[in-house]
Amino acid sequence: MKWHRQHTGLLLLLAMTLALAACSGGGGATPATGGQATSATGIAAQPTSVPPTSGAAAQPTSVPPTSGAAAQPTPAPAEPTARPINPDYLEFGVVSHLYYTDRARVMQLTQNAGFDWVRQQIYWRDIEDPENGIWAWDEIDQIVEAVNAYDRKLLVNVVRSPTFYSATNGLPDDPNSFANFMAVLTERYKGRIHAYEIWNEPNLAHETGGTIRPADVGRYVEMLKLAYQRIKAIDPAALVLAAASSSTGVTNESIALSDEDFYRAMYTYNDGEVRNYFDVQAVHPGGSANPPDTMWPDNPSTAQGWTDHPTFYFRHVENVRRWMEQYGMADKEIWITEYGWATANNTPGYEFGNQVSFEQQAEYITGAIRRAYELYPWVGNMFLWNMNFAVTKAENGLDTMHEQASFGILNPDWSPRPSYLAVQQLIAELKQKQGR
Repeated sequence: MKWHRQHTGLLLLLAMTLALAACSGGGGATPATGGQATSATGIAAQPTSVPPTSGAAAQPTSVPPTSGAAAQPTPAPAEPTARPINPDYLEFGVVSHLYYTDRARVMQLTQNAGFDWVRQQIYWRDIEDPENGIWAWDEIDQIVEAVNAYDRKLLVNVVRSPTFYSATNGLPDDPNSFANFMAVLTERYKGRIHAYEIWNEPNLAHETGGTIRPADVGRYVEMLKLAYQRIKAIDPAALVLAAASSSTGVTNESIALSDEDFYRAMYTYNDGEVRNYFDVQAVHPGGSANPPDTMWPDNPSTAQGWTDHPTFYFRHVENVRRWMEQYGMADKEIWITEYGWATANNTPGYEFGNQVSFEQQAEYITGAIRRAYELYPWVGNMFLWNMNFAVTKAENGLDTMHEQASFGILNPDWSPRPSYLAVQQLIAELKQKQGR
């Protein structure tokens, strides 16, 4: 039996002074004028699961690369290995922060809610120190172990080059260096990391090294190609995701390339050869303060600000799907690897969250899930942003009114928000309908 599903959008409106002020945050104007945020969900604007600056790299171990995994290039597969469209059921995931926290508690709550998958972002630079030949596996070893101990599947999103490979920690100067790292990672965790998302929002300048131009899209495709080949040679069952672009209509080389321009450039590069080098297309639809069934211009939201462009809406995922079909990628599933709604926060650029109550957050999240389930057979998985960032902010003495915390479904004291309880109930209902 087959079931159906959903989408959205994101923004970035050129209040440039604040655009890059935070680590990757957005500055902004008031809601009345739109507001500049590198992601309408707040997702694109902030690195998702950033280890503390003392991170994994601060606790190196002496584990070397396994059996020369980084050494040998492998040929491209003869045929692409796309996941089939219209899978038997929609899967449910959540973005978590599993670094330096009570991982067992996070995973118990994840299991209790019914999520099938966990998405964890990792920084390449915190694991490999190529200058000294050091590999720091301690934290990621424990993360992988925790997710698998609770019988969940793990999607890893790999970002941030070591300075040795990129002076700006953006895309590496030589894509082979990234492919080599992915080979080591895959060999170490074969069968325990189930999917790899190759980079995060590469249409944003701060994600790729400081600038982004249409010609840079080819750099990303070349890196994706090499990584795909190395991963599949070691673990053919692992899924490889092409990175989600940040949902934005802005093109300015110091800020972003519009997601439409990025996807089109990726899908047409070298006559569309990218179709042979990814299994699933990741998408990050935003939402701002807009209900999930609204869409500009035909059915705009009545929220204050962030309503006058499709990238501010969850349903922008429909546009991404249309571009995929237009450029011959229709055999690929979409996985929504970040979606969610901010609530009250004090981060410039995310003022739209001040319009969203905890109860509305629950309503919008569950509305998005139902929409995807009923209307989008091409969406195979949905990863809610986020589980426990409010908790980790509190644990580290950081601001629990930060936008990252506001998207969470747990309060800083670990208690569930209405959105946690609503999602738990809906997942149970939909799984029962799916017969699982």
